[in-house]
Amino acid sequence: MVHEIDESFLALPLRALADAALARARELGVEHADFRLERIRGASWRLRDARPAGSSDVTDAGFAVRVVHGGAWGFASGVDLTPEAAARVAEQAVEMARLSAKVLEAAGADERVELADEPVHGERTWVSSYEINPFDVPDAEKTGLLTEWSRRLLAADGVSHVDASLLTVQENKFYADTAGTVTTQQRVRLHPELTAVSVADSGEFDSMRTLAPPVGRGWEYLTGTGWDWAGELERIPELLAEKMRAPSVEPGNYDLVIDPSNLWLTIHESIGHATELDRALGYEAAYAGTSFATFDKLGTLRYGSPVMNVTGDRTAEHGLATIGYDDEGVAAQSWDLVKDGVLVGYQLDRRIAKLTGLGRSNGCAYADSPSHVPVQRMANVSLRPAPDGPDTEELISRVERGIYVVGDRSWSIDMQRYNFQFTGQRFFRIENGRLAGQLRDVAYQATTTDFWGSMEAVGGPQTYVLGGAFNCGKAQPGQVAAVSHGCPSALFRGVNILNTAQEAGR
Repeated sequence: MVHEIDESFLALPLRALADAALARARELGVEHADFRLERIRGASWRLRDARPAGSSDVTDAGFAVRVVHGGAWGFASGVDLTPEAAARVAEQAVEMARLSAKVLEAAGADERVELADEPVHGERTWVSSYEINPFDVPDAEKTGLLTEWSRRLLAADGVSHVDASLLTVQENKFYADTAGTVTTQQRVRLHPELTAVSVADSGEFDSMRTLAPPVGRGWEYLTGTGWDWAGELERIPELLAEKMRAPSVEPGNYDLVIDPSNLWLTIHESIGHATELDRALGYEAAYAGTSFATFDKLGTLRYGSPVMNVTGDRTAEHGLATIGYDDEGVAAQSWDLVKDGVLVGYQLDRRIAKLTGLGRSNGCAYADSPSHVPVQRMANVSLRPAPDGPDTEELISRVERGIYVVGDRSWSIDMQRYNFQFTGQRFFRIENGRLAGQLRDVAYQATTTDFWGSMEAVGGPQTYVLGGAFNCGKAQPGQVAAVSHGCPSALFRGVNILNTAQEAGR
């Protein structure tokens, strides 16, 4: 279903504000200027044991002007939606660039801000792929569905508590620049989640969460296409009861079959962040470290085994990082990051693309609010399936002694995205090619290159799932972005397994 841009957003004086800001920036002699007006509405609902526990509905609206003047960045933002205010904000951005240029000159820095070329796209409109905007659904219907699902879980034996939540976002952006690109966009996304908790008479407890990922879809994700909610809710109580009785894992080396519901997060931390080129160059260091995948290793770094093929993608349907155009007016693209196990690409914005001589940006500039400057953010970074690859059952059949890992939970990774440890929601022992009951207290630990180098096989398209998160953090001041990571099931040989209960007891 093709949707139109929200009429209330189009009713704002978008062109008048942009024209006033860009005209004033031109008068002041900028090399480049762009104008961005955003309205982001986010609403959430939380239930505890089928009773309301909190809700929110917040809208962030305003505009920003970013300029390059004298080889330096300038940025300013405002909320007064008048042409006069837009012109003043443009003046403030130019003044900031002038001040920055003086500071850089005093520091002896000679690196000028230049942007990679991007075709002028004229006037473009883009709307994400969804059927029913969740903001068109009455709140009572949303909480009613969460209540019904919560009661269904609570009625099952062994379920002591249930937490339920739903996050929904509608993001509207208008962009215009001095080159002539003008884009108007609308994205809708949501994240439903239920967690069942079991508490034994002894006081021992554990939990199990739904595996349904957050998506760039609409209300139909909860009521129709996209996920088998009834089936998952039916299975959780029995799986949780089995988990409560499961033995603790014996540490050692195991072969792993990892489900997409877990592997997406390992991709995010060890590939997605590591292939952000600002991070690899050291421009992003204070918030969450740099990257071992430094620029001098492009084309030579053996990232993983030959079956490893990873793309950056801003075009994937229902992806959380899917767009029509980024916050620098760059059209969405898909490109290779790792090819046949070798690092062959990075995620770029226009400045980094020009600085490194890599040509055109691949559209990775994003700001999470009108008051924030765009920074280089992650695309939908995904591990590609094998075209005629096996299903998950066949991958499991290839393992004599191993573990099948399902669902994400906690994780830890170092500041260069190299040494890591991940846990999960569910762990199943594999014996002689068959599942043989659950295990507890499992974490897999490795270095990034050793882990991906141990990947022997990837599943076929029938195993591919687009996972993701709403809350990827980066930059200072901190910004948050939603991003998806697709992957098939995959088989890894000889991975080190820790017992988290034993580790915690040290």
